[in-house]
Amino acid sequence: MTEEPFHTIIEPFRIHSVEPMRLTTRAQRVSALAAVGYNLFELPADDVLIDLLTDSGTGAMSAEQWASIQRGNEAYAGAPSFYRFRDAVTGLFPFAHVLPTHQGRAAEKILFTAAGGPGLIVPNNTHFDTTRANVEFTGAQAVDLPIAEGLQPAARHPFKGNMDVAALDHLLTERADSVPLVMLTVTNNSGGGQPVSMANVRAVSDVCRKFGKPLFLDACRIAENAWFIRTREPGYADVPVADIVREMAGLADGMTMSAKKDPLANIGGWLALNDENLAERCRNLEILTEGFPTYGGLAGRDLEAIAQGLREAVDHDYLRYRVRSVEYLGAALEQAGVPVVVPFGGHAVFIDARALLPHIEPLAYPGQALACALYAEGGVRTCEIGTVMFGLHPDGTETPAPMDLVRLAIPRRTYTQSHIDYVIEVATRVAARADDLPGMRIVSQPRQLRHFTARFAPES
Repeated sequence: MTEEPFHTIIEPFRIHSVEPMRLTTRAQRVSALAAVGYNLFELPADDVLIDLLTDSGTGAMSAEQWASIQRGNEAYAGAPSFYRFRDAVTGLFPFAHVLPTHQGRAAEKILFTAAGGPGLIVPNNTHFDTTRANVEFTGAQAVDLPIAEGLQPAARHPFKGNMDVAALDHLLTERADSVPLVMLTVTNNSGGGQPVSMANVRAVSDVCRKFGKPLFLDACRIAENAWFIRTREPGYADVPVADIVREMAGLADGMTMSAKKDPLANIGGWLALNDENLAERCRNLEILTEGFPTYGGLAGRDLEAIAQGLREAVDHDYLRYRVRSVEYLGAALEQAGVPVVVPFGGHAVFIDARALLPHIEPLAYPGQALACALYAEGGVRTCEIGTVMFGLHPDGTETPAPMDLVRLAIPRRTYTQSHIDYVIEVATRVAARADDLPGMRIVSQPRQLRHFTARFAPES
């Protein structure tokens, strides 16, 4: 007899401790926005009710992770905590060299400092903000090669995060000498949190082998990506997620990882790779910027938390709940008529701000306007993924990004279903008066990663 599934989403954990949240009034929130130049990154966290700015390092650690912290060994070199960390990493990602870092962008910095440089090109399905910035900081060019469906928020495709393999083959045919490595981001965060299929990873790997180029995974959400492969890709329905992760890693030559995402830690990351010579150059850079290679900018207790988090990240009950809870939010917004990226990803729901606010031109930043409105309405902090984040180019010119999205990133094991119901209510209220929202203009900005510190003002 087949067991009938229940409709209620049940969190596969019990709440062990709680953190109070401060309720604010609309007037207080409007004042807070003005005080920080309408940049949600600048808001004090105490002024935020539901924080969906990012899922990076914002999740709740488990009782077993907290217990692991107690055995953290803080020896400068060769601490047993490092070896437990290394064994947990290589158990899922069988690369020869593992270099811990204080977070994922540090791994990117080391990798591209060693492998990048002026005149070089780094292709990716879609670079995220720090990856692109670290590539461009070396003088190299970051090139995005998403499939066509990946740039269409309303298009339904099971693996919209895929790389355009034909475009990669063409680029390498024309410019192979300029490409030091190929990146593949799983899941594709800038493209709406969309997964990459195993078939696409294999096809990209084959093209890289054809031209003798190493393939690196930006793997910070690889467990969620593996769950989508298991549930959407033929032939994987009965394959454990851990084995899917190993298969993906086996098709690559290295990886960068932010342990603040799928590995369920509050800090940390790593760079892993097979090439001995590149690893040596990276190791020297790590000593210079992060620390000795057996701690890499992390305390031993953090290495222990990551090691335990990796075991929990591939648990099927957890991943089923994780993906289903994101789907719950996305489906409710879609049903309410809010345009969202479909199908829903594993860590966030992305509202299509350009579709919701067609009266606001991309260079008036509809994503930023919507994100500010969500905070003013109900204290929900979100993140613009669009022209603010990606519109400014290294030469100082500005063009509209391919999409203007607002990401509602759900921290892992942090909010309950009632919190998400509240977010739904806030978002639908804002959408109901979307025509009244003004665009934004930039008052001041840096030349790189401007979305973190730029200041804005509403258009009059």
